[in-house]
Amino acid sequence: QVQLVESGGGSVEVGHSLRLSCAAQGVTFSNHTMAWFRTTPGKEREFVMAIRWSHPDPFSSLAVKGRFIISRNSAKNTVYLQLNSLKPEDTGVYYCAAGGGGISPCRSYYDYWGQGTQVTVSS
Repeated sequence: QVQLVESGGGSVEVGHSLRLSCAAQGVTFSNHTMAWFRTTPGKEREFVMAIRWSHPDPFSSLAVKGRFIISRNSAKNTVYLQLNSLKPEDTGVYYCAAGGGGISPCRSYYDYWGQGTQVTVSS
């Protein structure tokens, strides 16, 4: 059974940082792409970043490029999302997702989802 559990969300002020974690169980990381999505107020769930286990270069949305960093720890079966220089528009629920071995910003590409973790950025 696949289970993705996010943690690390919280409330911070503008310009501060957070690190989100996604602990995966039942997923063979070498065969899956791991991604982060978010749902912000008034918007549908949108792609943030993704990383393939077989390729070190991440794939990033323009909204977070240069500010967020995705990384992985194979030994811990965990994917991280470092959120830097946070802005109020980054406020939302962040979801971890696992999909096939390719890479895509589309929600439908990902088969497994976590329950989400809330990030709130105040000015």
